[in-house]
Amino acid sequence: MGILDHHKKIETHATLLLVLSFLVVTIGGLVQIVPLFYLENTIEEVEGMRPYSPLELAGREIYVREGCYVCHSQMVRPMRDEVERYGHYSLAAESMYDHPFQWGSKRTGPDLARLGGRYSDEWHVAHLINPRDVVPESVMPPYAYLLDRPITGEYIQDLMSTYRMVGVPYTDEMIEAAPEDFAVQVDPFGDTDGLLERYHSAQVRNFDGQEELTEMDALIAYMQMIGTLVDFSTFEAEASR
Repeated sequence: MGILDHHKKIETHATLLLVLSFLVVTIGGLVQIVPLFYLENTIEEVEGMRPYSPLELAGREIYVREGCYVCHSQMVRPMRDEVERYGHYSLAAESMYDHPFQWGSKRTGPDLARLGGRYSDEWHVAHLINPRDVVPESVMPPYAYLLDRPITGEYIQDLMSTYRMVGVPYTDEMIEAAPEDFAVQVDPFGDTDGLLERYHSAQVRNFDGQEELTEMDALIAYMQMIGTLVDFSTFEAEASR
């Protein structure tokens, strides 16, 4: 009964309750935050991860600009139903070069964390022109205008330099070669040795089927690589129920 009497004093004294609440929150916060200062890296490095190629990076900027993250997440949660539907649950390292990350909080459409290689380029073009042509129940708006928007990569070096400022390991060589890498990724007959040396497993082809390099090319190049960099055959998904 004595302990309850002391608790009653706290509940009836607003200032004391405020001070003690602040102390509890402070201690709880410090317990969570302080250990992070003693870790060299909070993200476990995973073999296969690399920065985006210039064309993929431009496509990601279009993805963000068009608000795709509003209806699509890029995070497979470690639950059995999600792993069975989408594949291996997402790893923190998969988002280490995303600024901002695209985990999302809502799924009007399906999760896209394992989208790369799931559909052909032709499917993506048809889907972006008129989503209901390939998914009749879709409520996604059309993005056909991306086919009519040429993209030159004029500012790609500035964009990559900005990403380097926030920790993405783009080298001077990568930034210097960015305009050439940007253009050659859609030219299967071009000299792609340098591109593939700098960005392993970069997919090289005409993504939208048009002669001109467009925003559609960039967006599809980005979407076709999402979730393809890590070899998940070396991981075993132990999803929770």
